[in-house]
Amino acid sequence: MTVESEASYIFQGKVSKKPLMCVGGDGMYITIEDPVTKEKKVVLDALSDSDPEIVEAMKEAAEKSVYTFGSYFANYAAEELGKFICDRSHGAFTSALFTGSGSEANENALKIMKQYHIENGEPQRYKFISRHQSYHGYTIGALSIGEGPRKVPFRDILLSDDQTPKVSQCYPYRNKLEGESDEDYGKRLVQELEDVFIREGTDKVAGVIMETVGGSTFGTSPPVPGYLDGVKAVCEKYGALFMLDEVMCGMGRCGSYMTWDQFMTNGGPDIQSVGKTIGSGFVTLAGLLISPKIKNVYDAGSGFIAGAQTYHSHQFNCLVGLAVQKKIMRDNLVENIKETGTYMAEQLKIALKDSKIAGDVRGCGSFWSVELVKDKATKEPFDPKLDVCHLVQDQAYENGITLMGGSGTIDGKIGDHVTVGPSYIMTKAEADIIVKALSGAILSVEKKLFA
Repeated sequence: MTVESEASYIFQGKVSKKPLMCVGGDGMYITIEDPVTKEKKVVLDALSDSDPEIVEAMKEAAEKSVYTFGSYFANYAAEELGKFICDRSHGAFTSALFTGSGSEANENALKIMKQYHIENGEPQRYKFISRHQSYHGYTIGALSIGEGPRKVPFRDILLSDDQTPKVSQCYPYRNKLEGESDEDYGKRLVQELEDVFIREGTDKVAGVIMETVGGSTFGTSPPVPGYLDGVKAVCEKYGALFMLDEVMCGMGRCGSYMTWDQFMTNGGPDIQSVGKTIGSGFVTLAGLLISPKIKNVYDAGSGFIAGAQTYHSHQFNCLVGLAVQKKIMRDNLVENIKETGTYMAEQLKIALKDSKIAGDVRGCGSFWSVELVKDKATKEPFDPKLDVCHLVQDQAYENGITLMGGSGTIDGKIGDHVTVGPSYIMTKAEADIIVKALSGAILSVEKKLFA
């Protein structure tokens, strides 16, 4: 299936030609159409799903919804969705703000954290420490706290490097020292963070922001034991807020409702962004979860958030999001994806054990990546000009599945990986399809590369 050059009225992605069109969906399968030839192909979508039950909920929501501006009025749908999520956070969060996208959520988080320090009598705090090879969105503030190739063209209009210092990402596959344990590696990363606090001025840091499990930039690398607890302890020591971005990895994607719950023993973060699976692609819904620590300071201060946006906590979006979350819990879909995702990963490792280019298979729940290397022994990456990740992505599509190819895995310039994040409704049979298609794509590309 090939799309020829043809004008498109949509200014996104590859604007020079009309993209492949999604024209339908059923469960984990979507129907893709070539807009020129009208050829259709049904593929297993390892990134999303469709659901007739939620479509019915959307019809009901459309009849009930009334627009309200969040600074003046609330609605019961937002209240109920906020309670539903906070009640499943083990006491970490007691309130929520719902937005239209993960980028928007993270943008609002910067303002909320800054205002927290103003309300708390420390207005001099203005720096946000984040990590290399991170991605938090495409708005100005969110892009500023990230670090990767997407940021490069826009550096001169972003927050300064002084405002957004960076520390190393948790990337044991490449960055653990020889003979170093996971625990010692985590301690080294935490010490690096504390060193940056001291270098930047401990009374100048407003917050530390990181993805619980890295997403698109370097491929679903889970935190090592003790790392997140150590990061939180440093934040508490110096009075900064600790934020986790779970837009991509959270709400069940990694096998627990709060992904940090698998990796932390001393409670959750002070603030957390969520998105994507909160609305399952049916509505443009994301949000922020707010801890009592932050809420109490606002309550004792102005009692008001400085600024609001038109569609914050929109009733229709929240009604649909609530229907999605209730179904996830009712049908035990988080437990399902933990089981079937683990099975998928085990089978993928078996299928790729003799591959020359599958350097690392990593992730959790249904969120898994394969890092692609030229030499497994030395971990030497491929020449970026080969664009190996997208060769695998294209071959996987021909094999009947969609996935996400990522380049610049190591430092934003070199390295390749591919990522899958199949729907919570995945069965073991569908996991087998993904494994066969993905491993087949990798082995096929490998054969061509070494021919």
